Amino acid sequence: MSKVFRKILVRSLGGVLLAGPAAAQSSGYGTDSAQIHRRPVFQLDVRNSILNHHYVTLLGLKLGVEWRGRLRTGLGVYLLSNPIPSRQPLPAGLPATTRTELRFRYVAGYGEYVVLRNRRWELSSQLQLGVGKSSARYLVPDSPVQYSPRQTIWLVEPTAAAQMKVFRWFSVGTGLGWRQPVFVNELLQHELNGPVFYGRAKVSLGDLYKALRFKRRLFSQNGLRPDN
Repeated sequence: MSKVFRKILVRSLGGVLLAGPAAAQSSGYGTDSAQIHRRPVFQLDVRNSILNHHYVTLLGLKLGVEWRGRLRTGLGVYLLSNPIPSRQPLPAGLPATTRTELRFRYVAGYGEYVVLRNRRWELSSQLQLGVGKSSARYLVPDSPVQYSPRQTIWLVEPTAAAQMKVFRWFSVGTGLGWRQPVFVNELLQHELNGPVFYGRAKVSLGDLYKALRFKRRLFSQNGLRPDN
């Protein structure tokens, strides 16, 4: 990595880190990350589910804070990658040959608690509370596409997850849970509820900042093996 690129990346990370000054106080890998009071975390959270008997993917991004290596809180944004066939009733005046597709997106606040962890692995439980918008798209033969009014939806998503650190600043994980809509009509509830299973990639901005700031090897396994 060039010196110019390294300097630019270090300064950028240093400007956004909530715990930047605290993280920079120690340059030894022997310090466990759980000793840091808080650090920002960015996650690519791709969630899969079964909706209306169809396999779907929800694309998500999360930004949060990890507290003492045990508790994580933050916000996530999710978008259904492709509309799915819907069983919503057709509005009056549309022909029976009309196809109906369901679309939705939502924002969720989350809390995650790490139940078990070591240097490489961790098991955690998570709860997400979301609010968003859902609408139906009506595909009428030889006519323009029509849309239903948007409806507010509320979602509860409990999940259990496992995570493995690939490097000190980068982790991959998987999880399994359930999506349950609340405060919506029964038909929409049946269309949106279902199992949730996902893979995710997480970047610890604090650990990445330290690796760049103190010119450590980015892809080192130091501190992750049992004998370190």
